[in-house]
This record gives sequence, structure tokens and C-alpha cells, in this order.
Amino acid sequence: MKTKNLDPIWRALADPTRRSVLDLLALGPMQTGHLVVQFPELCRTGVMKHLDILQDAGLLLVRRDGRQRWNYLNVVPIQAIHERWVAKHLQPTASSMTRLKQHVEGKKS
Repeated sequence: MKTKNLDPIWRALADPTRRSVLDLLALGPMQTGHLVVQFPELCRTGVMKHLDILQDAGLLLVRRDGRQRWNYLNVVPIQAIHERWVAKHLQPTASSMTRLKQHVEGKKS
């Protein structure tokens, strides 16, 4: 995934309500009506707008079963962010911290 393709994911994750939706979906799939109940401060339309943004970013998969809409967390875009940003920067930081620890402990001896 190119960095430009990650932009919609970052935008979707920037909102605390959408992150809360993803936290709920991490527990398992939920019907839209059940998600609406979890956010009493929002109207159904407001929740649906958040779900649409998550779906457009690829973070949400939707399956319709008759009149029911089931929402599923898609972790693939989150993994792409991890591989592109977190893992890339984590290794050098961990190595630097190990060297610093060894240096500090060496001075104590």
C-alpha cells in the first residue's frame, strides 16, 4: 500500500467516535442498530456517516442479511499502517534504547 492510499485510513482513525466504533467491532461483528445504541449522543444518521467513512477507508466490511446490516472490523488496513509506519520505526528505536541502556549500565560499573 502506498502512503497516499493510507490517507483515508489516517483520516478515519483521526476521529475518536470512529475509533470507538472500531474498538466495539474488535469484540465481534455488530448490527448497525446495536452500534447506534452505543452512541446515544449521536442520531442514527450521524452513526451511519461514521460507518460510511470507515467503510470507504476499508476499515469496515458490511454484510447485508435481509434488512439487517452486519458490520465487521477489517484489520488489513491497520496492518498496512503498522508495516509502513510502526514496524519501520520501531526497530531502530528499540536498538537505540538497548545501546543507551548498555551505555548507562557500563558507566555504573
